[in-house]
Amino acid sequence: MAKIGCVKTLFCFGYGYCARVLAHRLIPRGWRIGGTFRDEAARVQLAEEGCAAFPFASRTEVSAALAGFDHILLSVPPSEDGDPVLGLYRDELIAQSGSLRWIGYLSTTGVYGDRGGAWVDETTPPAPTSERGRRRLAAERAWLGLHQEHGLPIHIFRLAGIYGPGRNQLVSLLRGKAARVVKPGHIFSRIHVADVAGVMESSLKRPIPGRVYNVCDDEPAAPQDVLSFAAELLRMPPPPEIPFDNAGLTDLSKSFYEESKRVSNRRIKEELGYRLTYPSYREGLLALNHVS
Repeated sequence: MAKIGCVKTLFCFGYGYCARVLAHRLIPRGWRIGGTFRDEAARVQLAEEGCAAFPFASRTEVSAALAGFDHILLSVPPSEDGDPVLGLYRDELIAQSGSLRWIGYLSTTGVYGDRGGAWVDETTPPAPTSERGRRRLAAERAWLGLHQEHGLPIHIFRLAGIYGPGRNQLVSLLRGKAARVVKPGHIFSRIHVADVAGVMESSLKRPIPGRVYNVCDDEPAAPQDVLSFAAELLRMPPPPEIPFDNAGLTDLSKSFYEESKRVSNRRIKEELGYRLTYPSYREGLLALNHVS
């Protein structure tokens, strides 16, 4: 598939929550979007939203399609076997390095591990304390290695806890699934999905290959404070506080409370000139209270 004139093009390995929001911003601006799918529902969604759809595991189809795109978004999480995109398409991407203008990899602030509530920025050495964080850091390093060795225009985005339409404390409260678990000193950063897309769009306009960006809002906060604010917006009493040690959480839920840190977003403001639409959970939940 040949590139079409000066039309900008984005290929999404994985068409999940963040990729969809970015695509919805770019399509009205004339971008052509393609993405991979693993099941029929995902294929239909891509087609319905005007995106070209390609089966992730079909090397023949995806390799041919990549020749028609000059920007790539990587949002497929790594497994115990490593990054699946690298596993299947490393050679194809290296071969196309001369025509690619931007590659964005969605990582996590989990690569910093537990910092006891201290601040971290992009100069802080990663020290993941979870298996998921270690896998993400290994994938980051593998992609940055391709930048250093083959010139691929890699940009790493370390995302804080993502919330937005359909995924927020308002929804949890209305569904009766919210628990106000309290662990003294536990604090973390979060980001509205619209600002995730906004930061990536700013990077598309100002690419700096090899750069790492923290993507979070201005105000790290304790989860129980966010939930209490959401309950206030809904004019309902917040769930009772439950001490962490008595909460009976699953292993996955417990892992959320094992890391506490404040993440700095200075670089996205200073280098990308990005201005947050939702600088804290308050603005984000206020807006979502109309749509949830």
